[in-house]
Amino acid sequence: MSARGKRIAKNVVKTGAHTISGIILLALKIVGTVILIIVTTLLIYACIFTVYAKTNLNRELDVELTDIEVSLSSVIYYPDRETGGYKELTTLNSTEVRTWVPYEQIPKYMEHAAVAIEDHRFYTHHGVDWFRTAGALVTMFFRNDGSFGGSTITQQLIKNVTGEDDVTIARKLTEIFRALQFEKKYDKEQIIEWYLNIVNFGGNIYGVGAAAEYYFGKDISELSLAECACIAGITNNPSMYNPFIDEEANKERQETILYVMHYQGYITDEEYEQAMNEKLVFDWGDDDDDDSDESSGSHVYTWFEDTLINDVIGDIMEAKGCDEDTANLLLFYGGYSIYSTFDPYVQRCIDVIYTDLDEIPDASGSSQQFQSAIVINDPYTGNVVALSGGVGEKTESLLWNRATDARRPMGSSIKPIAVYAPAMNLGLITPDTRFEDSADVTLEGTSWMTLNFEHSYSGIITVREALRRSVNTVSAQIVDKMTPSVAYEFMTDTLNFKLDPNDESYAPMSLGELTYGATVREATAGYSIFPNAGIFSGSRLYTYVTDSNNNIVLARDPVNTVAISDTVAYWMIDMMKGSAAYGTDRDPHVNGIPLAGKTGTTSDTKDRWFIGYTPYYVAAVWTGYDYPTRISASGNPAATLWFKVMNLVHQELGYKDFFEPSSTYLAPVPGVSLPLDYTVRCVDMEGRVIKTTTGSAMDGRTVKVTAPTIKGYNLVSTTKEVMLTVSYDSSNVVEFIYQATSKTSPSPTTSPSPTTSPSPTTSPSPTVPPSPTEEPSPTEEPSPPPDEEPEPTEDEGMGDEPEP
Repeated sequence: MSARGKRIAKNVVKTGAHTISGIILLALKIVGTVILIIVTTLLIYACIFTVYAKTNLNRELDVELTDIEVSLSSVIYYPDRETGGYKELTTLNSTEVRTWVPYEQIPKYMEHAAVAIEDHRFYTHHGVDWFRTAGALVTMFFRNDGSFGGSTITQQLIKNVTGEDDVTIARKLTEIFRALQFEKKYDKEQIIEWYLNIVNFGGNIYGVGAAAEYYFGKDISELSLAECACIAGITNNPSMYNPFIDEEANKERQETILYVMHYQGYITDEEYEQAMNEKLVFDWGDDDDDDSDESSGSHVYTWFEDTLINDVIGDIMEAKGCDEDTANLLLFYGGYSIYSTFDPYVQRCIDVIYTDLDEIPDASGSSQQFQSAIVINDPYTGNVVALSGGVGEKTESLLWNRATDARRPMGSSIKPIAVYAPAMNLGLITPDTRFEDSADVTLEGTSWMTLNFEHSYSGIITVREALRRSVNTVSAQIVDKMTPSVAYEFMTDTLNFKLDPNDESYAPMSLGELTYGATVREATAGYSIFPNAGIFSGSRLYTYVTDSNNNIVLARDPVNTVAISDTVAYWMIDMMKGSAAYGTDRDPHVNGIPLAGKTGTTSDTKDRWFIGYTPYYVAAVWTGYDYPTRISASGNPAATLWFKVMNLVHQELGYKDFFEPSSTYLAPVPGVSLPLDYTVRCVDMEGRVIKTTTGSAMDGRTVKVTAPTIKGYNLVSTTKEVMLTVSYDSSNVVEFIYQATSKTSPSPTTSPSPTTSPSPTTSPSPTVPPSPTEEPSPTEEPSPPPDEEPEPTEDEGMGDEPEP
């Protein structure tokens, strides 16, 4: 090869080498950049996940394993009127069957059976078995199995305590974080003790101690290896492996556990063979009902005690982040002292009436037992002092409670708290504000409009009179002024009613035709704002709860929210004295002590209410049937029961009047203008007046005036009907001309038309509305024929029928 060729070859090799090295370098740069991006992204996600985990997953479980002191029952106390101290009301006994077994008394066979089948690395991991967790993740992502699994005994304990068992990654991550925290705080012996004492073994049987007694009629210390494996097998699925339900399935599960225990070295060959061959002898003598009766004894909780137990359980769940079963465990076995608001004297006054069916008003319309519920509050503290969730003798504990569980529409009893009080507080009305009550009224915010009971209307009417007689058209107009949203927010946000979102509408707020309804307890608390000078104090059955070491674990202070001003509360009381008298046809006093209140009747008369208050107490009474049916009864049965009970409650109380604020002034809100008079004048051919009638209508309203028939005269006007627009700018006079039927009477040459007189120089004087103490008269405006009036629908409501 020539020298020139060699140089060319050398340059080619050099160029190729540079090109290859450049490609390699570029590739390395690209790979490095990708790796850097991946690492950076992972770090960013790691930071995000760390923040998320710290704020959302790292929620410490506020249940101490030392919260439960074995064999310590919880006790309810009540304040003694005479001494001011507390007296014992009752000791709590659970309907669940539990026998707490300390770790030292749990047989090793039982502990090892649970560990072998549920979590074989229990003694070596720190709360999470990462091998099983990784396997569960692979199963979830690659086999599309959402069950996840992989839970350790520690994780299962947390799930049992919190009741959180939804199948989500977030829940599983939360459980993992909690398990890691849990094992830093408690040792393995404490964890296995709690686990074996709180897990369910079928029905209402909880814990290995109760299971040993239930299935084998033995103390846990007497159980054999075979019996321990049998019981341990139930927990995985109590409905499947319960030997009383499927003995064969339980036997298969037991043998699996024995095999795993043998494989993991917990039992010898000899122990394994002996347990496999042992015949299980079950104790078939008891059932769930018998055990439940035995555990709870013969004591039947009162309606008050039922409600108190449910309140405390709910508050424990919220305070400690645990589920209902754990809250039950803490309440019934935690040695708690519950300091209630119970007043035994007031409760006796209720029970004298409510337990005696002869005292319950007669009602017809259904074969069901006519029912009622009552709640009595101290309005100044929010203390529920007594209640009843039904009539007749109570024979079981923790029943469905009509005073706290049942939701029924309130009818017109909702008007003071959803309509009149919030509107007056906003300055939209006063007791003297005028509204038009007629079938012609329309609303601005909706095409819907209600009707009055029996289609009776009163023309111009004041707010005071509208509330007294429960006029539907006026309450609808007031809700229209402030909007249904404002009324709904006042009920839910201020007065803590738990209403359905669909209730944020005209009919529910103005007429009480609620989607599901309200409870008697809510209604009682809501009305407390009136005697308590506008302050909402809430509703509580206990003041505080202490544990066995006298530490306060729960406290309920009065809410004390300003709902309305004291001036508005004063005027609402003033108006509701009249509504109570009108709705109940009674003197507004109970044993000489003033009262105020409001009745309520729902569509088709399926619910009757009376909610009333004195300067001492507030009481709400509902009456009706469990399956809503039209009530046929004399008067308002709810008011009858209210007076029966409250007469007893107040019979030893001295006279006391409602509060009076420092100022009772409300800025005037006149409302609609007063109606104008119009005149219908009948004259003869010579202009002499034969007859004069008058009517009234609102300014700008057009009325149809019909010529009356007059004996001895014939109408000679061209028409017998005239459309008159009444206004301040016209005389508001219609004139019809008549001719006498006598032969000597002159006959007009033309037929005159009805005339209206020229406008006067001054406007006619308006009429004065009726006094609140008088029954208002209907307007002279002709009413439409009955067949032209729309019938009210169930949603529109009918208002309250005045009691005879």
